[in-house]
Amino acid sequence: MPGSKVVRSVDRALEIVELLARSERPQTLAELSHTLDIPKSTLHALLWTLTGRGWIESDEASGRFRIGLHALLVGRSYVESDSLIAMSGAVLDQLAAETGETVHIGRLDGTSIVYLDKRESVHPLRLFSAIGRHLPAFTTALGKSILAELPEDQLEAQLPQPLTRLTPHTITDLGALRADLALTRERGYAVDNEENSEGIKGFAVALRTSEPPHDALSCAIPVARIHDDTEETVVARLREAADRIRGRVSSRAF
Repeated sequence: MPGSKVVRSVDRALEIVELLARSERPQTLAELSHTLDIPKSTLHALLWTLTGRGWIESDEASGRFRIGLHALLVGRSYVESDSLIAMSGAVLDQLAAETGETVHIGRLDGTSIVYLDKRESVHPLRLFSAIGRHLPAFTTALGKSILAELPEDQLEAQLPQPLTRLTPHTITDLGALRADLALTRERGYAVDNEENSEGIKGFAVALRTSEPPHDALSCAIPVARIHDDTEETVVARLREAADRIRGRVSSRAF
């Protein structure tokens, strides 16, 4: 909030929780101190407080910290109270049934895209994902479909520097990424050509339930199941599903 005074201790505590929520493995005191640039003495007191409140958990044997149960309860409350998730559930069910592939709804959060909801593919070979997972927005079809719609001043704030490579196909040149976003804006949907996960191609459309949009709908498919007509067919299904979701949101607004 502009003009508000930041409470440093609260800000640091939230940084710890957010870092552990994004980490793929538990972190040591030294790792947290280095990453967050917080003195170990200060960090120890914050960790003790957060552990006592259930926001994080510690493993005494390894000395590592991970996200706690209380964070799960709060996250679940967010998902259950979000009107978009509630209104799009049946649409996701239908989209997954029509495509037979993994489908997601995601939301832009800073430079990341967050999975809000998903339906799994019926095939054994599929993308494995988790609700609540954060991914670099510029590497995903979900993220790029939203980034392409942002005004220039907002786009700058949503792109990390540098653009970190996740796979051999990740776009790490800013000029090339801007060209890809321009193409996305022109055709009305985004494509992820194995830019986030090798072997997975994604297609996504922005959900125009706000201006600019901050949510998107995607379908992720192993490249082994991509055929000549896959892109056209899947994008058509995504657009139909997005229209149904927008219709539900609009009808509720009046």
